[in-house]
Amino acid sequence: MTDLSVKINKLKLKNPVMTASGTFGYGYEFEDFLDLSRLGGIVVKATTSKHREGNKYPRMAETALGMLNAVGLQNKGVDYFVKETCPKLTKYDTHFFANVSDSTIEGYVEVAEKINELDYIPGIELNISCPNVKEGGMAFGTSCPSAFAVTEAVRKVYKKTLIVKLSPNVTNIAEIAKAVEDAGADSVSLINTLLGMAIDAEKRRPVLSTVTGGLSGPAVKPVALRMVYQVSKAVKIPIIGMGGISNATDAIEFLLAGATAIQVGTANFIDPQVTIKIIEGIEDYLIRHRIKKVTDLIGALEV
Repeated sequence: MTDLSVKINKLKLKNPVMTASGTFGYGYEFEDFLDLSRLGGIVVKATTSKHREGNKYPRMAETALGMLNAVGLQNKGVDYFVKETCPKLTKYDTHFFANVSDSTIEGYVEVAEKINELDYIPGIELNISCPNVKEGGMAFGTSCPSAFAVTEAVRKVYKKTLIVKLSPNVTNIAEIAKAVEDAGADSVSLINTLLGMAIDAEKRRPVLSTVTGGLSGPAVKPVALRMVYQVSKAVKIPIIGMGGISNATDAIEFLLAGATAIQVGTANFIDPQVTIKIIEGIEDYLIRHRIKKVTDLIGALEV
């Protein structure tokens, strides 16, 4: 028998395979395609302090080996999430994580405080790639002081597992990771999308209404692997790796690079059962290599 369980701080996951926020809805939308209870964890779509309509259409575009999105954190706000969405999640035997986003530190704190009261949500993923409106629109996660400030503020009010999702659109992601670790994060997840754009040459116009958007999919995997590896050398807290993971081999590479768990994002749009296939593929790898515990793979890259 192989042991697929891993721990994110004190929180035990039955296996290291999670879904990435924004690519799997609230989970229950996929219940016709797979047994959600087999997953290690589900990170639901972003929740903000107030209702958000998101950006104007078009806000998604296909690219070579990936996709661009500029959805803009569309959601009905934290109060709706608490009253209407969360009760629907209690029937599944897996961990649900709320992705917390906002444009001010006060907004982050408000969302975190309300979700802290939910018994069924054991952790949050803090999305610090959002623009800080009080600082001229620069994303919280692009500087050590602002990343530290928002993490510290949330840590004061949130008592469960705190994961901070890091932006790759920085010069040194390891420094940002160390800053949020020092501010009290239990884990970091990386990478969020890379900033990109697409152009319609016939119309001579940007494809997206916002001109630029977030690039995800297999195209970003080499960058994500490199950043996970670098961050693993800089922090002691667990890392959740993501970025272009499409199969079990991809997932194993992230574990070898230093990730404790992984998230699957864009691949869910192509194959809604891909997460189950990845879990089974990891187990097959362990059996073939006579490895009893998946944790033996974490950071086992031979350099």
